[in-house]
Parts: sequence; C-alpha cells; structure tokens
Amino acid sequence: MIFYIFISFVILLRIAELLIARNHEVWLRSQRAIEYGKNHYPFIVALHIFFFISLLTEYTFQQRHQYSVYLIAIYVLLIAMKIWVMMSLGKFWNTKILRIHNIALIKKGAYRFVKHPNYVIVVAEILLIPLAFELICTAVIFSVLNAVIITIRIKEENRVLAQ
Repeated sequence: MIFYIFISFVILLRIAELLIARNHEVWLRSQRAIEYGKNHYPFIVALHIFFFISLLTEYTFQQRHQYSVYLIAIYVLLIAMKIWVMMSLGKFWNTKILRIHNIALIKKGAYRFVKHPNYVIVVAEILLIPLAFELICTAVIFSVLNAVIITIRIKEENRVLAQ
C-alpha cells in the first residue's frame, strides 16, 4: 500500500512539474525563446513514462514488498532541492531547452554551486525511487538509460548556452 501511495505522489509531482513547465514555456515563447533539442525530447518523455511502468511492473512481480524509510526521506530532500532549482530559475525553468538570446545565464541559488543541478537531482531520483522499494532491475536499467539521454541533453544544452 505504501508503494502505491508513494508512486501516486511521485506521479502527481511529475504532472505538476509538467504543468509548471508548460506555463513557463508559454511565457518563454512570448519572449521569442527558441527551442533546442527537439529530437531527443521525446526520448526523455518516453524514458520517464516507461520508468513508471517498470516500477509498477517490477513491484507487482516482486516476491517481498519492503521499503526503506531512509531512502524515501532522501527522496523528500531531493524534492526540496528540486524546488530550490525551480525557484532559482523562476520562469526560465523548463523541461525543454528554451533559450532567449541576449539574456544572461542565471547563476544564483543552486546554479552557484552546480552547472546542471536539475540533472543531478533527476539522476538521484531515477536511482532512489526504485531502490527505496528494492526494485533493483528498474534502478539499474533506467539509471543506464537516463545516463545516456542526460549525456546527450547536457551536450546540447551546453552548446546552446555557449552561444
């Protein structure tokens, strides 16, 4: 039961993030933002959809249903960190790469310490969520897939930000 409540909570958070990103996207496009990375974005969306499918599937077929309160607590800290990242970027935070030329890069908040803090958080989430429920296959497979897509994403984002 804890698993289903937790996963429902995580899915609701993701939906909220997408709604925020959509609102920000509307504003960014009204400011003549240009989108980059369109080719790999569908793979990011697919990765996250299949991540949740894998979580549910592996949990369903798992023999014992245990969870780690400590890993769930760390995940809650990650949520706080993600909120900090989102607040640091304000209306510039998005799930897509949208760039308004001649706007200085934001280097406050989390961005004072790490160049891509949101990706660090996503990497940790992809690992921690399944490990909190001993879903090892999902943790390993999606950590590898996520590493591939985030590598592509960061290269594209760095290229755009260097312009």
